[in-house]
Amino acid sequence: MHLVEAIRIAFQSLWVNKLRSVLTLLGVVIGVGAVIAVVTFVSGINDYVAQKIFNLGADVFFIFKVSPAVTNVDHFLEAEKRKDLTMEDYQAVAAACRHCELVGATTRNESGHVKYAEQSISDTLVRGITPSMATILDTDLSAGRMLNETDVSNRSPVAVIGNDIVEHLMPGIDPLGKEIRLDGWTYQVIGVAKKKGTTLGQSADNFVMIPITACLKQYGTHNNSLRISGKAASGGVPLDEAIGESRAALRARRHDQPGGDDSFDIETNSSLLGIWTGFSQTFFIATIGIACISLVVGGIVIMNIMLVAVTERTREIGIRKALGARREDVLLQFLIESVTLSLTGGALGVLFGVAFALTVTLLIGMPSAIKLWAVAAGLIVSASVGVFFGVYPAQKAAKLDPIVALRFET
Repeated sequence: MHLVEAIRIAFQSLWVNKLRSVLTLLGVVIGVGAVIAVVTFVSGINDYVAQKIFNLGADVFFIFKVSPAVTNVDHFLEAEKRKDLTMEDYQAVAAACRHCELVGATTRNESGHVKYAEQSISDTLVRGITPSMATILDTDLSAGRMLNETDVSNRSPVAVIGNDIVEHLMPGIDPLGKEIRLDGWTYQVIGVAKKKGTTLGQSADNFVMIPITACLKQYGTHNNSLRISGKAASGGVPLDEAIGESRAALRARRHDQPGGDDSFDIETNSSLLGIWTGFSQTFFIATIGIACISLVVGGIVIMNIMLVAVTERTREIGIRKALGARREDVLLQFLIESVTLSLTGGALGVLFGVAFALTVTLLIGMPSAIKLWAVAAGLIVSASVGVFFGVYPAQKAAKLDPIVALRFET
């Protein structure tokens, strides 16, 4: 039997029994679709996280009271007892790190309420920063100027705002020089950041940046540990040297015991990216495991349907053998039909997974990236399911005695 003829017979069988075909392919469609959707989301988020982190540069490090990489509960609870990182700690690092091109600090992010005239917006990200953080965080402006050292020294009530503040509170108005109310405190707008869009359904433009000293004055220093950031000097200076100088300055400043643990955590871009990579891999493996269960169920359904098809077409098989068809021909025919079934389900699953991922991206802005290797893997896996679960029905059909098959009454 020719390959094309076997495929044609398989599609004819699918078309004749439409409802049964849909139910047969459902498991494979769901399994492959889930795999494609998850790979698309994980790849997109990985690319987004890597871009955001490495945009900061491979020569940037961060100092936390408690690292976000902490996964041990006991260590986390113990680290929470540490003293907060303060402006004095930041100044000590800035003075001691000779191999740092920039040293900056930010406050813990607050959620604020911004008002202008009779308009207001809630859930605004409020961040107190030092001027150097604008460079470290690669923050660009579309209008006005960035915060400077004079603003920090004088605790000036000035602010750089995100695009959402302008669109919601000041449409059609030049925001520069205008006064906004941030949780009841008045700030003058001196700059507007470039629009960033949305990520994971959350706007990246609903924020206000104010001098770190003004932020600490308004929101207080209690339970408001700073995050200190450093950027190693250009010219091939090893990042470890800058980290070492900063670590030594902080240990001396915070009176850490010689030979004892640090009372702070230091992370680099690579270590922070490693946190996400580990999490995403765990999530990916768990989802793939669930999808595999769906594929196995789909394969079992295909096997059962092929067994039914063998019974329904017993007389046809007898006629084919009586006309000279060999056992290998019958085996190949039913095996190709099984693979065609599963491949059709795989192709529909790929389309479903890609469509679902793109729809979610359009609705909530979740990053996604379609990978050709994932599409190829989905099709190969679905074909493998067809081969694995189609062998037994194909063998059963091939072993039928032609005389017995011709006597079979449907």
